[in-house]
Amino acid sequence: MSIQKLYIDQQIAEYPEVSSITRRFDIPAEIVANGQEVYDRISGAPDPIQKGKTVLFLTRNKGAFIKNCPGTRSYTCCGYEILHIGTFCHMDCTYCILQSYFHPPLMQYFVNHTDLFEELDSIFAGNDIHRIGTGEFTDSLIWELWTDFSRRLVAAFAGQKRAVLELKTKTTAIDRLQHLPHNRKTIVAWSVNTPRIIAEEERRTASLSARLKAAAKCESWGYPLAFHFDPIVIYDGCEADYEGVVKMIFSSVSPDNIVWISLGTFRFMPSLKPLIQKRFPNSKIIYGEFITGLDGKMRYFKPIRIEVYQKIIASIRQHAPKVFIYFCMEDDEVWQKSMGFIASERRGLDRMLDEQAIRHCGVSQLKNELSVY
Repeated sequence: MSIQKLYIDQQIAEYPEVSSITRRFDIPAEIVANGQEVYDRISGAPDPIQKGKTVLFLTRNKGAFIKNCPGTRSYTCCGYEILHIGTFCHMDCTYCILQSYFHPPLMQYFVNHTDLFEELDSIFAGNDIHRIGTGEFTDSLIWELWTDFSRRLVAAFAGQKRAVLELKTKTTAIDRLQHLPHNRKTIVAWSVNTPRIIAEEERRTASLSARLKAAAKCESWGYPLAFHFDPIVIYDGCEADYEGVVKMIFSSVSPDNIVWISLGTFRFMPSLKPLIQKRFPNSKIIYGEFITGLDGKMRYFKPIRIEVYQKIIASIRQHAPKVFIYFCMEDDEVWQKSMGFIASERRGLDRMLDEQAIRHCGVSQLKNELSVY
């Protein structure tokens, strides 16, 4: 991380997590009355988004730490739950929705971990299966250089039987995961893309080969794995390139240790387009054949999406006939034409994913609650 300035919310300045973090930084630190002070300073920069990637604000989460994924009725949702550990990211992907989601974008890290673990304990005490991830508003592992949070989180999930944690990343920051007693309740997951897209659109991220080497290490440490082809970007020759990604994955890790693979094509809110044009004038990612989807996002024409999905799925099936594949936010027509079935025919995507957690991670189920296909 290229953090140049550290701001500390005065309300949490005495938290033990704060002193632990500040000891690992050799940069100026300043206590501020509230986040608005930090926002105002960033907003005045020529590129507030880039400035926000060089500033870290330690504060507390004033709301719930665990929230449901904000899906839409028009598309099949996976029932994922978000563990809200912080916001934004030091990497710089052209397509990142966080550029327009936060105003201004700012790297925040929440340090009121006592509240967080109380919420987790409440979930662990229940009877429902939970799939929880930290990679919705940030990358799960960018915080590893200066916090011990993953160690505490993995240990908490290892000591219960009703939930799995998914750590999703574009980095190789896995070293601190090596000796943890995870009990297979933590899934380490990577967003993957073609080498061309990583080079052109995913700045400051690890290369595909580096991500897959890290995945192989995690597999050797006993962790279950997952991969997310999202966003799939359509360009001339992309089908062959994505088939190459599939081949590299299964040359690196065993299909039997992959809990799930998700697919999702590039989609974006209209407000993101001018930001990409301004910050990344050489990017061509927003100039495809897009229409407005039912969720208000710009999406590739459905026949184009289906054709690409079919080819990627066929490639995955060639290497791993039984690995579980699902779509992130697609409708029944896409499922039927790409997969040959719709999720509701098998009791819904959330149930299907729960079954994978049972099979691969040893999550416990109530008697007669679920049956693994």
